[in-house]
Amino acid sequence: MIQKLALIGGNPVRTKPFPSWPIHNKTEEKSLLRTLRSGDWGRLQGKEVSRFENHFATAHGCAHGVAVVNGTVSLRIGLLAAGIEAEDEVIVPPYTFLSTATAVIECNAVPVFADIDLHTFNLDPTAVEAAITPRTKAIIPVHFAGQPADMRSIMAIAKKHNLFVVEDAAHAHGASYENRPAGSIGDIGSFSFQSSKNMTAGEGGIITTNNENLAESCRSIQSCGRIPGGPWYEHHVISGNYRLGEFQGAILSCQLARLEEQTSRRDRNGQYLAAKLSQLPGIYPQKRPSDCTRHSYHLFMLRIEAATFGISRNRVVEALCAEGIPCSAGYAYSLPQQPLFKNKAFGPYVPRARSRLNFAKAHCPNSDLLCQEQCLWLGQNLFLGSRKDMDDIARAFEKIYNQRNSLNSRTSANP
Repeated sequence: MIQKLALIGGNPVRTKPFPSWPIHNKTEEKSLLRTLRSGDWGRLQGKEVSRFENHFATAHGCAHGVAVVNGTVSLRIGLLAAGIEAEDEVIVPPYTFLSTATAVIECNAVPVFADIDLHTFNLDPTAVEAAITPRTKAIIPVHFAGQPADMRSIMAIAKKHNLFVVEDAAHAHGASYENRPAGSIGDIGSFSFQSSKNMTAGEGGIITTNNENLAESCRSIQSCGRIPGGPWYEHHVISGNYRLGEFQGAILSCQLARLEEQTSRRDRNGQYLAAKLSQLPGIYPQKRPSDCTRHSYHLFMLRIEAATFGISRNRVVEALCAEGIPCSAGYAYSLPQQPLFKNKAFGPYVPRARSRLNFAKAHCPNSDLLCQEQCLWLGQNLFLGSRKDMDDIARAFEKIYNQRNSLNSRTSANP
């Protein structure tokens, strides 16, 4: 018997909630109380942040970790430590959160958009090479959704052109590429601990590196331009106070202790669901190259080709939510089409370069196609559940596909 879609009056596939996020227990409570009672609430007096920095860096294959207030700041500090100067160009993908590009602008530099690969959703190395000019100084590959970018090709391009590489690993806690942890492959890695991330303290970020000189530079910029052993009120570079607080450090150490098990579970569930959904016509989960040895699945992403699946992406999102499967279409448009870039609303930054910048000319058809028509996101907390949870998601997709004609015969406020 064919079940009627929930969107048109039937019973939903699922009424049970998926695992909630964030996950916490008595461990966080004890750590927070210990920090509270210590009276050492700041990074300079306490030991929580420094302990977390060391453990996180080690877990991600790096000798140094520099914890900061958020993942945007970690990108910007990394670029400043690299010596990025006014009007230098930094290549970034158009399919990412705006911080990947605005961190460049806040260094008084210019983001240059190189398109993504339509199948992996990560930076296309061919597009990166085509975007290089004499002004190019760095590349920021994003490990989008938690799948590492093609770092072998990107690092080869960087070596050929003498470019600095900042891994934007905001989605990639615990992910690995050719068995190397995300954040340890480029010159610097940048992670976020914002509320939705696979590790969270509400806010926060960290810089990872194996380069001692870069680590020292990042620590100086993180802490008002001071240098080790220097007088307290002696400041060597333009900077501010970007230090992470001890309460957040205490929480993050607890979150890190769960990361290995959670990442393994997300990866197993993500691969299982991808295999099931790939059997449906017009559904294309994020393609996983063999060099991705672990995907952290901050997001489970897929493309929907409406002509083959039979229903538009937006209509599928609407129907899935009605079936009890929370999901979204993700970004509405590529970064070059954001008002910020169209209007060059950069405040005091890159004033001399503004006249030659025209982001409307950015050619990013793959990113545009994902934003406008094809991409669908499922959040990381769903993948902390059971295989039965994955079966429910797959059943919802199958139900929608099998009844696509009933949806197409009805009008929608969001076609």
